[in-house]
Amino acid sequence: MLSKLTVRVGVAARGALLVGAYLLLLVVGAFGQVAGFVVAALAAVLGEVAVQRWSPATATLMEKAGLGLGYRQLARDVSVVLLVVAQVAPAGGALTLLLLLPALVWVIAVFAGAFERIIDRRSPGGSMVRNIDLGRLGGAPLPRWAVALSGDRLPWVNVLLVPAAVAAALADTVIPVHLAGVIAVGLAAVVGATVASIWLRGRGTGHGARLSAVQRWLDSHRPEVALYFAGPGKDIYQANMWLAPVEALDRPTVVFLRNREALAELADTRLPVVCVPPGADFMNLGKTSVRVALYPANAGENIHMLREPGTKHVFVGHGDSDKAASVNPFCKVYDEVWVAGPAGRERLARAGTGVRDVNVAEIGRPQLAGLPTAGGGSAERPFTVLYAPTWEGWLADDPFHTSVLLMGERIVGGLLAFRPEVRVIYKPHPLTGSRSGRVRAAHERIVQRIRAAGGEVDASNLDGPAHRVVSGRVPALFDCFDQTDLLISDVSSVVSDFVQTRRPYAVTNPAGLPEDEFRRTFPTARAAYLLAADCGELGKIVAVARAGDDPMTEARRELRTYLLGPSDANPMDRFAEEVDRLCR
Repeated sequence: MLSKLTVRVGVAARGALLVGAYLLLLVVGAFGQVAGFVVAALAAVLGEVAVQRWSPATATLMEKAGLGLGYRQLARDVSVVLLVVAQVAPAGGALTLLLLLPALVWVIAVFAGAFERIIDRRSPGGSMVRNIDLGRLGGAPLPRWAVALSGDRLPWVNVLLVPAAVAAALADTVIPVHLAGVIAVGLAAVVGATVASIWLRGRGTGHGARLSAVQRWLDSHRPEVALYFAGPGKDIYQANMWLAPVEALDRPTVVFLRNREALAELADTRLPVVCVPPGADFMNLGKTSVRVALYPANAGENIHMLREPGTKHVFVGHGDSDKAASVNPFCKVYDEVWVAGPAGRERLARAGTGVRDVNVAEIGRPQLAGLPTAGGGSAERPFTVLYAPTWEGWLADDPFHTSVLLMGERIVGGLLAFRPEVRVIYKPHPLTGSRSGRVRAAHERIVQRIRAAGGEVDASNLDGPAHRVVSGRVPALFDCFDQTDLLISDVSSVVSDFVQTRRPYAVTNPAGLPEDEFRRTFPTARAAYLLAADCGELGKIVAVARAGDDPMTEARRELRTYLLGPSDANPMDRFAEEVDRLCR
């Protein structure tokens, strides 16, 4: 609670500082006579940029307080124009124009909102589909200048009205007032014409037309299996891991997404993809052909698919682990829950989630089909250790959920100091540091240590003997497995998946639980070496794994069956069989 309060106080302080600086610049501008409008305009622009770029959390608080971007832009523009009116005494016909300027500011603000909405609905980057041909409804290409003006750029045009206001106020000594009027009115006309041209060019290709086209595609393609993901772009890894297994099914399939950022971040796939963010629009789509819906994650918007009565709804999750996320009581809303092996079934029973045993199916991990189980050693590179910690979890004040904060630097520093050299691959969870500034800072220090040791950061491949920091989608986790001789991880699904390789692994114990209690609480650690917070065992663990004389070999073989199911069964075949069962 204290850390959350500290974050909120910090956000409030930054917001107060930015707003105070903005107002101070406006006051200074008010005493600048004719030249004051320059200071005022700069203050308005820089103040908004500061809020948007330097303190997004402040912008979020303003949105919650009803001070959205549109309101701030309009207030900024009108205040700048009125500031000029107050600075320069109007003369003659200039007064009429000065009174007209705020109205023109409002007109441009309205045009800008309409323009942004048109661009948002027609932008190729916000396309609703992938691998589906909607013809011209798929989104005709936009002119570059239109895309360049989208976002929050167009309202800045109002700043140009300030020179028009000054020109009008000085009309009797500088230029005719009519010229200033032409400048101001012409500017509004140009913006209006821009909006109109884009709208006319895109008539009949808007959101409603594309929804109708998507419905026609659903009616003709008649998908029987749907992979449904309602999470944001930052969580898209949860859906990405199921793309290949769903692609391999011998049935018509579709991917349903509910977030355009998720669509942009979705991995390459041959599957048809439909993204419909509004809940009402998605629920109104006819999806009667879908027999099985697969859910990689629990999300509130899952309800929009769960309401389909003719569909069997299955929670497949995004990895079997001993974390609480694997036994979320929300799982009982699904018709079935699919787990990898007996460990998943027992985990649900122990947690008392309300999921009936008859509704649990063991399907193995289809993602692991074909993953090599031989040793990862190679004469072309040194002994390789993969450090793949999990993130801090939703409880940011829990220091033991991830090892990054308490152990990460010790682990990486110890590995980098080994002689003969140990190659380090650091692949943190995609959400590492998203909830805790302290964890984010620790992660950045780890990255700097690896960089200082000659490591490559965000490299696109793992070729070569250098250390690596892998934080993007590529290389994938399983690509890292292929080159790993020893895994160090936290309690997470990474451990369960790595057991498939039958290579040695260590699990961190930052809370310092007794060994028996730790292995009893977290069954995935039954065949692991345990690493305490002081990392005192690190040298011994690396030495045993490097020597190849590993006393935990048989324990890992037994654990693999418990976690992932029979070793002689192809998990992809098992997955396809269960899908076929529900489709029938």
